[in-house]
Amino acid sequence: MADQPGDKPFESVEEVINRFGEHGYIADRRLATTVYLQSRLDKPLLLEGPAGVGKTELAKSLAEVTGRKLLRLQCYEGQDESKALYEWDYGKQLLYTQMLRDKIGEIIADAPDLATAIDRIGAQDSVFFSDRFLAARPLLEAIRGEQPAVLLVDEVDRADEALEAVLLECLAEFQVSVPEVGTYTASTPPHVVLTSNNTRDLSAALKRRCLHLFLDYPDHDRELEIVRSKRTGLPEHLAEQLVSVVRQLRTLKLRKAPSISETIDWARTLAVLGADDLGPDVLSETVNVVVKYERDLHQALDVIGHMADPNRDVPEQLPTHGHGHGHGHGHDHGHGHDHDGLDGKEVRAAKDQPGRHDEAYYGAPGSSSSAQRSTGGQGHRAFSSVTRRKS
Repeated sequence: MADQPGDKPFESVEEVINRFGEHGYIADRRLATTVYLQSRLDKPLLLEGPAGVGKTELAKSLAEVTGRKLLRLQCYEGQDESKALYEWDYGKQLLYTQMLRDKIGEIIADAPDLATAIDRIGAQDSVFFSDRFLAARPLLEAIRGEQPAVLLVDEVDRADEALEAVLLECLAEFQVSVPEVGTYTASTPPHVVLTSNNTRDLSAALKRRCLHLFLDYPDHDRELEIVRSKRTGLPEHLAEQLVSVVRQLRTLKLRKAPSISETIDWARTLAVLGADDLGPDVLSETVNVVVKYERDLHQALDVIGHMADPNRDVPEQLPTHGHGHGHGHGHDHGHGHDHDGLDGKEVRAAKDQPGRHDEAYYGAPGSSSSAQRSTGGQGHRAFSSVTRRKS
């Protein structure tokens, strides 16, 4: 197949690594090999793994690197297949009907009876059910579009199984059937990237049609390289300490572990504040950049003082974001997040299991623990003392 305008294919795995790196996406060899095979075999790529490890960003970078158009289908529960495939533009059809009313009158003017008139009008169906009135959605646009495309089917695990079934024809044959018109087949198969956060199991039929790759959080060196590539402004030695802190936070039983993008946000936050040291105070005052749930915040505050430097003298009372230390669990680390004997990957894998939190996770309505919480909002408490030190 001849290369199409705007399409820049890969010649080797090393080229994938280099070209992605030039666009700010740090790919290891395993990921680069999978992307290279996808482009050569014209197979869809299914990326599974926790949220925030770069699955969606990979598809965006793939479009930039190859010069292809990016088409994105964001999946959600209850999504109608018409939002993924195509719809008929009924408003346009009605407008054309009104405009051609006189012409239709001519067609049926000499009809001897109503049945004949209806037959004559029915014979014109193909005029109103044609490409002219077809509103293509991402799947059909990726198939029939003249420009080579990268089709991102984002968070496919959130879609209903019915929509998953609709995807099968597109993924297997790179074609879409429109009953009123016919079958569209791609002249240049799109690069298809599907992402899943593992909120439900995907069907074997879907997985069989795809190359598969599980993306986990990167190791220390690769995450540090990612932070460096974003030019956050944080000094090298602090960036290295920060990555270590984030990796330790991910071993806690948090409802949402810090993502790679949030690590970058935290680095930029510290750079803006002019931090020259990752002490317990500055970490505690800015940890809400990466920890987004109240109970997660308590867990992080309990241990964050020792994260950047285990040998540091930690103040007896760390900033608590307005809660003090009377929130119901002491600091002997016997309050439910002891990880002795558990591998960090096992802990992270449990985060995406549905039903892993009971109904009281946020505090039951009207409970005493809720009533005793400080009324100060997290936005009111964040960054306060750091800002004061800078001023």
